[in-house]
Amino acid sequence: MVDRDGENQIVVCPGANSHLSLDGVEFGPEETVLCQLEVGLPVVLEAARKTPGYFVLNAAPAMDLPAELLERCDLVIVNESEYALIPALAAAKLVAVTYGKDGSAMFEHGRKVAEAPSASVTVANTVGAGDAFCAALVLSLRQGLDYTHALAVANAVGADAVGHPSSQPDLAQLGYYMKRTAAAADGAG
Repeated sequence: MVDRDGENQIVVCPGANSHLSLDGVEFGPEETVLCQLEVGLPVVLEAARKTPGYFVLNAAPAMDLPAELLERCDLVIVNESEYALIPALAAAKLVAVTYGKDGSAMFEHGRKVAEAPSASVTVANTVGAGDAFCAALVLSLRQGLDYTHALAVANAVGADAVGHPSSQPDLAQLGYYMKRTAAAADGAG
């Protein structure tokens, strides 16, 4: 949904997500697991406990999070509204916050350590932009990009998503965005 100011609103109709089970699912130490809260907090907490590797939480929709979950997260990703609604994130080890047209930032234990501007695009549909951003950020970080470059790549992927009328558009390969954002950074410096 979209509010009167044009801001995207999350509406959750759990359906099949409310029946998700991790029975028989195992994660290896080299695997990265990215969860969000539409599947239910008990399942997310179980996934965090079962993940020996890199664990990421997109804390959407916003809700109070158990300390155990926050301590286990290698990265939490939220938008600015969610960041304001979850005060415990100020103490989290690493949090990426999106600000829509104002870009994104990375915080370590509540201290801003990196930021990147948004990519300019004509908005057609904001549904799925957060998911695109999250996937791109996690992949960029796991490939060794520094925070600023990883945020820039994720911003570009999110912008690509909102520029398409579909809620699930095909996105360019991540390598394309890595090269494009690196070239833009080199040109700015």
